[in-house]
Amino acid sequence: MDKPVVAVLFGGRSSEHSISSATAGGVLRAINRDRYSVIPVGITRDGVFVLEDDDPDKFALDAERLPEVVDNGTRVLWPEVGDRELRVRRPDGSVDELGTLDVVLPILHGVHGEDGTIQGYFDTLEIPYAGGGVLDSALCMDKHFMKIVLQAAGVAVAPWVTVTKARWAADAAGVRADAAALGEPIFVKPARAGSSVGVSKVHEPAELDEALALAFAEDDKVLIESAIVGREVEVAVLEGRNGDGTRASLPGEIVLTTREFYDFEGKYLGGDGAEVVCPAELTDAEIAAIQELGIRAFEAVDGRGLARVDFFLTSEGLFVNELNTMPGFTPISMFPKCWLASGMTYPELISELVDIALERAA
Repeated sequence: MDKPVVAVLFGGRSSEHSISSATAGGVLRAINRDRYSVIPVGITRDGVFVLEDDDPDKFALDAERLPEVVDNGTRVLWPEVGDRELRVRRPDGSVDELGTLDVVLPILHGVHGEDGTIQGYFDTLEIPYAGGGVLDSALCMDKHFMKIVLQAAGVAVAPWVTVTKARWAADAAGVRADAAALGEPIFVKPARAGSSVGVSKVHEPAELDEALALAFAEDDKVLIESAIVGREVEVAVLEGRNGDGTRASLPGEIVLTTREFYDFEGKYLGGDGAEVVCPAELTDAEIAAIQELGIRAFEAVDGRGLARVDFFLTSEGLFVNELNTMPGFTPISMFPKCWLASGMTYPELISELVDIALERAA
């Protein structure tokens, strides 16, 4: 029996292009080649789909040289509706067939990948894909609407105000008043970005202008949030199989020592002052509460495939910070580490995502 053909899709047009490429390195190294035929497809920063090298080392995460997808001239031609044959056009104009595509594994972060756009594209082409769908991806990409949906489901979130670039230009005094009402310190973050890109911790009003400028460089809609004092815990969630319910891993914890918050450098570049601990030191009751609320949050946004749910564990209870529908997926990222701590290997986790998509398609 022929092995399912999986297109591993990575790179993309967002500011998280390099992180997606690094994730691809881990996935290409670990995916079970005995079970799947793999086609690596990269998206350049300009949005060009190219056939990439099946070489995990090419996409290793290095602080001195972040990996990226470049246009090599070999363009991927996606199948038309009703046709699953993946083709490429070579630089000389010739067209080759790569195989009948069974599923796409889109390990894309940020806009044009984690926001429902690529999901809608593949829905239109009737090509199965792993991970979130259009609705949950779009909701969770936009932190403003994610909070509204979670609140409606009775899930506690940090107090916040949403500010557009237009309002900041027209009513700076009003924005400053809204920010002051949230207390100190506060966080300023783009509404639709990830990997802590454009995020600042603001300790006093004089820092607000610079923080907003940084966030508005990523998005024209920005959230200002109260800083919640508590432990930063996260849980990994997977869609159920064969009619079973949603699954949650053992929780992990981000332990900060000298770093103000878990920023891009701390997440990916080996910066000091932050440690990923999984499983977290929690009581059985705390673990159960985090898992239950993680599943509730996932189902509130109509989650599909997977998500990482981030919490603040405080003396007043649990607050959901956000959901990531395509969380960091490098071997050292929290999502895989939580499932590893729960008894699943990294290759098994990749297979799980692919098999969920294949089951849904069937």
